[in-house]
Amino acid sequence: MELSLKCEYAILALMELANHYGRDQPLQIKQIASLQNIPDRYLEQLLATLKRQGLVKSQRGAKGGYTLAREPWQISVLDIIRSVEGNDPFLPHRNNGQVVSAAVEAVLEVWSVAQKAAMDYLAECTLKDLCEMEKQRRHVSGMYYI
Repeated sequence: MELSLKCEYAILALMELANHYGRDQPLQIKQIASLQNIPDRYLEQLLATLKRQGLVKSQRGAKGGYTLAREPWQISVLDIIRSVEGNDPFLPHRNNGQVVSAAVEAVLEVWSVAQKAAMDYLAECTLKDLCEMEKQRRHVSGMYYI
């Protein structure tokens, strides 16, 4: 299992929106791209996808931009991954009707359990959780010792 760059950018963009949640002014693509070091054009496509999936809302006009469509604690990391990658980001292994050995069956069972555990964790972890983790890391990295 590996996090694609597409998913990473989507998560970072939504974290930025979550950090600004509750403020009256939406964030523009250039602001998000600059704050999270994401290419503008790529972010534009990602936000369009996330809008179609109901995770963000857009507002037109000079003071327009993007906001979260739901509260940060209502959007899980799995929601984001599914929005970007499709409904089944971790497709189960298919053996195409081939007979497999007991060893292969054991490996596939372990892999299936690991994937389920990963999906369960990603479903529990929300944007709010990620933002809190980010704040903790910023606080720790900002400290210095004499």
